[in-house]
Amino acid sequence: MKIGFIGLGNVGGKLADSLLRNKFDITVKDLDAKLTENFIKKGAKSTKSSKELVEKVDLIITCLPSPKISAEVMESESGILKGMSKNKIWLEMSTTSESEVKRLGKLVKIKGGIPLDCPVSGGCHRAATGNIAIFVGGDRNTFEKILPVLKSMGRKILHTGELGTASILKLITNYLASVHLAALGEAWTIAKKSNLDLNKTFKGILASSGNSFVHETESQVILNGSYNINFTMDLVEKDMTLFNELSKKLNTPLEISPFVLDIFKDANKKYGSRAWSSMVVKRLEDKFGINFRAAGFPEELIDSEKEEKGYEI
Repeated sequence: MKIGFIGLGNVGGKLADSLLRNKFDITVKDLDAKLTENFIKKGAKSTKSSKELVEKVDLIITCLPSPKISAEVMESESGILKGMSKNKIWLEMSTTSESEVKRLGKLVKIKGGIPLDCPVSGGCHRAATGNIAIFVGGDRNTFEKILPVLKSMGRKILHTGELGTASILKLITNYLASVHLAALGEAWTIAKKSNLDLNKTFKGILASSGNSFVHETESQVILNGSYNINFTMDLVEKDMTLFNELSKKLNTPLEISPFVLDIFKDANKKYGSRAWSSMVVKRLEDKFGINFRAAGFPEELIDSEKEEKGYEI
């Protein structure tokens, strides 16, 4: 199977790397010529346009920063839909809304193609090792057809149901991660103001009912002071906004999520859209004139688990 991959950013680049590492025939495209050139040096092919890429491959993967950019890549004059034809598969790995992936999915189907939404979860460090989780919505037979590709990019793979269900689940998981991160800022503030040993506090939370994946990962780069989680503030605000918009669409006004979204919007204004998302806790460091530094924590997360061939859960 020939694969085309569009979007070689923090997540997409690592997923595409996993495909190359597992010897797939891959053609790449990104607006950043340097990223594209790096992949060419490693054995990937490239094309001038998304349309041309689609014409040369069987499976088209997009991993882009926003629904707006995904729509542009799909619908432009030299975009994916212009090259789409019968039985070609479009795999949307960007975080997007159910309604938008269904809208674009209809356009893919009109061309004879097959759409799947396929977001990932688990952090860039796990994307780098092929150990990230993958959610897939859409036709079950098509899912099974591309399962060997998915197993090379991720470890735990879940078929969530019809097209759009994977995108909803992804928004839920990102919402929960954002809430956990905002709550960690307050937890670390109380620990610091109480003069607790922050190394011991980290271990205590890790061993307790208060533990979370976000603590296990993001607390480490917070305590280091780099905040480098390889995920930026604007992306969290985008994901949280999509979650809130979905709640409104469902006529289900929520309590916590609008408040947490406001916290991230404030952090975005203070530190900039391209600041690491974990810097949301810095709001409290700055407010109270404290810091959450502790010795022995890494500047950047590296997945220490051995790469494992993926499997369906």
